[in-house]
Amino acid sequence: MARYYTYLISTLPMLHFRMRPPFSFERFLDICSYLIPAEDIDVLKNCLEINGDCREKINPTLSRWREFDRSLRNELVKLRAARKRGGSLRYIRGDGYADPSVAHVAVHAYRTHSLLEAEEILDRARWEFLEGLAVGHHFDIDFLIAYACKLLILERWGRIEASDKVRELERTLASASGKGPATTGHFVS
Repeated sequence: MARYYTYLISTLPMLHFRMRPPFSFERFLDICSYLIPAEDIDVLKNCLEINGDCREKINPTLSRWREFDRSLRNELVKLRAARKRGGSLRYIRGDGYADPSVAHVAVHAYRTHSLLEAEEILDRARWEFLEGLAVGHHFDIDFLIAYACKLLILERWGRIEASDKVRELERTLASASGKGPATTGHFVS
């Protein structure tokens, strides 16, 4: 029998892609722990594990999410392997099949010159998939799974935006040029 968490879900703030997370994933679990059973908390904790078995009997919604994410990652592996003319089979997870729309997203992200923009394309596709998973699930565990996964995406973007971009750029340029730390202006021997 499905459980409904009307009070909990109606008190959660709405999430929008690239917004600042209203709270951490850990805080979300803490909030939920007072209002839903332990077995559903365990399901939500499984949202952290992206490499879990997609056929696992944890929850059908979580399995569909994992399958989508794995398909997206597999498509990126295929594209990168084709560029290097190497075999991708040892890196493919599952059967390797991907929906054509997933392949399209992967190609679009792969062809983008900006790494940050490519990550945004991939995460936006993930976000939209999660939106689709939540359709028709207003107050149940499936809604909470989609919410938890979106919260994890927002946390990731929060870390990206909080990073010291100047320091990261200098470090990247220095390592690419082989000159050591770019901030000193001296060659490192």
